[in-house]
Amino acid sequence: MDALQIRDARESDRDAIREVTLSAFGDYAAVIPAHWEGYRQGILAALSDVKPAEQIVAEREGTVVGAVLLYPAGAVFERSSVPLACPEIRLLAVAPSARGLGIGAALMRECLGRARRSGAAAVTLHTSDFMQVGKGMYERMGFARAPELDFHPARDLTVMGYRLDLDDGISQG
Repeated sequence: MDALQIRDARESDRDAIREVTLSAFGDYAAVIPAHWEGYRQGILAALSDVKPAEQIVAEREGTVVGAVLLYPAGAVFERSSVPLACPEIRLLAVAPSARGLGIGAALMRECLGRARRSGAAAVTLHTSDFMQVGKGMYERMGFARAPELDFHPARDLTVMGYRLDLDDGISQG
């Protein structure tokens, strides 16, 4: 098996990234049926125009098996008119057929390294209770709950903020 390659996405990766991301997040359709279609449309919108984010992929044997977006400090999302105080990781996805191989962690380490090199003091991300695998990985990497970053796209749905301070030496491995 070829080694995992982490690299910047190319325009030619666009369809593969969409496929990997939708298949990875598709697991949640049954968990949040009332919100799934809106969530799916949000994913497609984010992937249709990733600027100003860096889009990073994991490739194995010539196939994209994971992807993530790293937004820079200062980026503004529709849900808030407040610019990001620090870089934010979004839409981390690993193809279901490639799970359990450390691909998500490798993409996270790449994002953290890039954020450190940019001089950022911290990195944020959002997740939900139903995203148990990702949530567990983020917590093992040293991310801590940041409730001030929470938002509620629906009354019965909380998207939880997490933050990792980059000067604490955690998460480099």
